[in-house]
Amino acid sequence: MECRVIAVANQKGGVGKTTTAVNLSASLAVAEARVLLIDFDPQGNSSSGLGISEESIGHDIYDVLVNDVPAREALHHTEIDGLDIIPARIELSAAEVELIQEISRETKLKRSIASLKESYDYIFIDCPPSLGLLTVNALTAADTVLIPMQCEYYAMEGLKQLLGTINLIKESLNPELALEGILLTMYDARNNLAKEVVAQVKAHFPDNTFNTIVPRAVALSEAPSYGKPIILYQAKSKGSECYIELAKEMLEKTRNQAQG
Repeated sequence: MECRVIAVANQKGGVGKTTTAVNLSASLAVAEARVLLIDFDPQGNSSSGLGISEESIGHDIYDVLVNDVPAREALHHTEIDGLDIIPARIELSAAEVELIQEISRETKLKRSIASLKESYDYIFIDCPPSLGLLTVNALTAADTVLIPMQCEYYAMEGLKQLLGTINLIKESLNPELALEGILLTMYDARNNLAKEVVAQVKAHFPDNTFNTIVPRAVALSEAPSYGKPIILYQAKSKGSECYIELAKEMLEKTRNQAQG
C-alpha cells in the first residue's frame, strides 16, 4: 500500500479538526494500518490528546522545519501500536516568520517528511486554524485534504474560502492535490439547521462527503483531557463508533483506489 499524506484542514477553529486527526489516526492504527500524525498546530492539542507531555518532547516539528533535524529523530510512539506522532509546541508559531526568508519555503515540510513515507500507510497533518504559511506547507506536502466541517450556518462560507485556497495551491504548488472528503462534525439531530447543512453539503459534494457524521458527544470532548483518543477512553461510546466507521470508510476507499 502506497503511503497517503492527508492534511486535516479548516481555517475555522473549533470544528473538530484535532478531534478528527487524533481519533481517525488512532482508529486506523487499531485496524492495523501504520499511521503517523504530524501535529502542525502551535497549540499542540494533537500531541497532548495522545498523551505526549511537553516535558517528554525531545525534538518536535519546529526542530524539523527550522533547525533541519531529521524527521525520524522527532518521532514519538504513542500508547497505540502502529501510531506515531511528531509533536508540536508553541514555538511552532514562530516558524511562519522564520521560514519567510527561506528559498522554497512552501515545500519545506514536503521535503522534510519524504523519507518517512516508506514507513507508513497514512500520514496525517493536523493543520492550524488559519490559511498561513504552515497550512500552505501542509497542503503542498499532502496528497489529499480532509475537511472537518461543523453543521452550522456559517460553515458553507468557510468551506468556499478553503476550497479557493486549495485550488490556488493546486495551480501553483501541488497540482496532484485532491479532496479526500468533507466530514460533517458536531451534528445535533434535534437541530433543524444542522439537518439542512447536511443536506446542502451532500447536494453540493455528493461524491466528496463522508457517509459517517460525527455527533456532538461528551466523551469526545472529555477524552483529550485524559491524553487519550476516544477508542482508549470510551471504546463503546457513540463518538468512538463514529471514528471506527470513518476509518472503515477510508480503508475501503483506499482499497478501491488501489484496485481501480
